[in-house]
Amino acid sequence: MAVITPEERLWSVVKANPADFNAWTELIQETEKHDEIDRIRVCYDTFLAEFPLCYGYWKKYADFELRLGSPEKIIEVYERAVKAVAHSVDIWVHYCAYAAEKFPPEEVIRLFERGVSLVGTDYLSHILWDKFIDYALARQDYSLLMQVRTRILEVPLQQLDRYFMSFKQFTNNRHWLDVRTEEKRHLAETLPRNAHESEKLISAKEAIYKKTKEWDAKIRDFENSIRRPYFHVKSLDDAQLANWHKYLDFVEKEADMQKVVKLFERCLIACANYPEYWIRYVEYLEKQKNLEMANDALHRATHIFVKKVPDVHIFAARFQERTGDATAARKTYKYISTELVPGHLDAIVKAAHFEMREGDNDAACGVFESAIEVEKAKEESKTLSLLYVQYNRFLCRVCIVSQTPRAKTSSLCRRLIASPKLRNEVKQLDKLSSLIQQSTKAETGLAHTDREELSSLHLEFVDAFGDINAVMEAEYRHEGLFPFRKSYIDFKRRLAHDASFSDRAKLLKSSPAAMQAYGQQQWAAAYGGQSYPQNWQQQQAPQTAQWNAYAQQAAYSAYGTSQVFSESVS
Repeated sequence: MAVITPEERLWSVVKANPADFNAWTELIQETEKHDEIDRIRVCYDTFLAEFPLCYGYWKKYADFELRLGSPEKIIEVYERAVKAVAHSVDIWVHYCAYAAEKFPPEEVIRLFERGVSLVGTDYLSHILWDKFIDYALARQDYSLLMQVRTRILEVPLQQLDRYFMSFKQFTNNRHWLDVRTEEKRHLAETLPRNAHESEKLISAKEAIYKKTKEWDAKIRDFENSIRRPYFHVKSLDDAQLANWHKYLDFVEKEADMQKVVKLFERCLIACANYPEYWIRYVEYLEKQKNLEMANDALHRATHIFVKKVPDVHIFAARFQERTGDATAARKTYKYISTELVPGHLDAIVKAAHFEMREGDNDAACGVFESAIEVEKAKEESKTLSLLYVQYNRFLCRVCIVSQTPRAKTSSLCRRLIASPKLRNEVKQLDKLSSLIQQSTKAETGLAHTDREELSSLHLEFVDAFGDINAVMEAEYRHEGLFPFRKSYIDFKRRLAHDASFSDRAKLLKSSPAAMQAYGQQQWAAAYGGQSYPQNWQQQQAPQTAQWNAYAQQAAYSAYGTSQVFSESVS
């Protein structure tokens, strides 16, 4: 009997469950022992396809290519990295540091410009700006140096005061005026030539600096409350999640679209595993009428980061319907209920309502009937009885029949759905929606939970009787009043009851060192040696000590169970 190596065993684990981060870290460590670049490439490529935001592992991959591979492969890895995690300051710092040693000056400057265009407004992007300044200074490119120093003054960085002081010192320091070559004289033509010009330049830039400080004062508390700006599979605490929502609320009201998009992209590094932030981002982009960016964000959510979360795919189907792609919406609903979470009741109900809105009455009833047939074929079905209940309620609500025998109900339903009289009755939807809006306001005196339940019931009603615009409008309003809290609570509840969770937890507990190693590697790759606030590592220390708690939280892939569509039947 062939002996299975640790590497082979770990490959079998991650193939069975690609979201098992703990097994991946063990597999990477085991693979690295062999020092074989082809095996390392396969391992890192597969891992980073599942966890593309792990900048520390991109850096390790590039280091292996530097030691065992080729210059072309190093660049390829870094280019893939900055595409996968484009809004990470740290990966740009590593890439630019490598380029500064290996590339021609023009290419290095272009790379720095690419980096600062994407992450240069990050509150902690001083580590990249410092690299840019150091490079210009080393080359004695004073024109570039002045350009970079003045641009920084327009960015509300954590260390803005330091940059303004160094700008004044640089401008008042005359030593760089002693140029000895025609090339340097040409570069210095745009620089102040005497003390008077220096004072004028400083005065002009001080006005910009003060304006930037005004914005800094507005965002400082939000920024200082961000404890973990990088990605990790470990859950964020409620305070962190709330801070991101509040920060986004503020920026959406006060800033232009460019600032809002940059903040969303930063948020979606730290909060990549939280579906509510992806949904919020897509909704924002849709409201800005930028469907290309909205589709890109939705694709990242449904294909990479929260691809196992049914609610995200349901949202995707809604979005596809709203933007006129009924074929894609139908395909998405089918994927949820037949592949992602077979028998997912909420998806089945919403798919039926979708078909009704599309005018396909046979398909509307057929969605339920097909799902029922699938469940009937099983030896034991946990959802069959619920399907019958929901189908009956669907027929009663939509067809307004309750006394008709079930055998006749389906054909009658098909006729009644298209009835002009029924459609006239449904026109009262606007009146009901207005009443709900008044009743769910905080000043009504109703308890928060009662208002949320009332709004949720309204969502169900609109889904059954409204068009897609009414559905989305009701959902936007519900999210505004009760921002995403319920989806996260439901997520944790489903996680706690996942039948496969206990086995997964046992496996993870078997090697807590691997989970701790991830936090240390990510930290050492970029944060540990940089000029962050002195208390930064102290703030992170309690979290680093708790990496092995991931076995109890495992918030990445636990949507393996069907969501019970719990309603009392009146």
